[in-house]
Amino acid sequence: MQAHILCGEKEIQIEVPDNAIALNPHLAPPLNDPQQSVIDAINDPIGSPPLATIAQGRKNACVVISDVTRPVPNKVILPPILKTLESSGIARQDIVILIATGMHRPNLGQELEQMVGADIMANYRIENHYCRKEEDLRKVADIDGAPIELNKFYLDADLKILTGLIEPHMYAGFSGGRKSLLPGISSYKTMTFMHSFKMIDHPNVTNCKLDGNPFHIAGEKVAQTVGVDFIVNVIINKQRKLVGIFAGHHTAAHQAGCRMVEEMSVQRITEPVDLVITSAGGYPLDATFYQVSKGLIAASDILREGGSIIMACECREGLGSSEYCELVREGCSADEFMNQRCNPDNFEIDQWCLQTTYQALNKASNIYVYSPYLEEKELEAIGITKIDDIQAAVTKLTADHKKVAVSHEGPYVVGLLKESQTAVKHEEAAIATNAPA
Repeated sequence: MQAHILCGEKEIQIEVPDNAIALNPHLAPPLNDPQQSVIDAINDPIGSPPLATIAQGRKNACVVISDVTRPVPNKVILPPILKTLESSGIARQDIVILIATGMHRPNLGQELEQMVGADIMANYRIENHYCRKEEDLRKVADIDGAPIELNKFYLDADLKILTGLIEPHMYAGFSGGRKSLLPGISSYKTMTFMHSFKMIDHPNVTNCKLDGNPFHIAGEKVAQTVGVDFIVNVIINKQRKLVGIFAGHHTAAHQAGCRMVEEMSVQRITEPVDLVITSAGGYPLDATFYQVSKGLIAASDILREGGSIIMACECREGLGSSEYCELVREGCSADEFMNQRCNPDNFEIDQWCLQTTYQALNKASNIYVYSPYLEEKELEAIGITKIDDIQAAVTKLTADHKKVAVSHEGPYVVGLLKESQTAVKHEEAAIATNAPA
């Protein structure tokens, strides 16, 4: 059987056993007229008045968008939103587009133009969030003794709008919604809580789970504290085409979208497998190894103890941030890392990513990575084996790994064991809203 694995902007073709379990999304047709569909969604939202009604009488607005690591079709969704705001009486100079970088680098120049289009870039104020820029941050609450600090451009806005992409997420259950705030526009100090060793180690902090997930619950608390007037969240297919738009109340609309993602992206299997052949999701998600942990943890969820993982990831920008590079190059064993980082006093900004990688390594006996750009010594430092011929590795491992699963799109499709709990409870859509359960 042929399999096509995403790697960068290309697909790698490999031969896998005919009895391999193929983890593929359930196809949803692309929207015939995406921009008109956005207009329809903001005019007839979920659990909320139309955006034009909400915008009436507001002095200014902040529209939060995702950074370059998320393939959100901003060129499609932003123009109807911005036109609606201006038609409702908010002057263009009083609108700020805020990029929710979280702890990532800023998006500037040509990269920013590719994200939003030349017209929006030239005619609107666009700000990057900097998690360490204290003059742009303000404390709004405490959670478990940790300060919750958010970007002032959002806090000072009279109209607050979140946009984003809903997909499976290894910590939040699903991306989108409240995640644009936390961690999207939160401070480094706040990340010491949201990405702490304790948080990431919690068993309910996992893919496609909202009920009892402390990461999700914290995000909802912050959204309720600071206010969210409207969201526009989207779902895309493998070709990055829009298949769903969910606009309106930040909880009701988001969780309606989560249910669609669950139907599209969750595939249940009866028992764990011996080998998972997977991808980091292709570009832009696999631009750095920093993001590859998402595919690794998704693979480990359906892997038997001591099984193996083969991962394809381009990593054209290398390992990732300087902080993450330092953590990787320390060359700690999994036990050494866990023993050191479980102490909050030893928190490092990108430790969550390596912690998740070590969680996958604790489940798998071996992880093999195919990457045109990473160096062998970089992967060996954390116990991962670099391979140069992915087909040769597949052929060799499938000789004694009889139960095989292939995830063509990596973290965008989540395999779950059949006894796993339903991802989204329908009654959750009624949280803090008047929407029917």
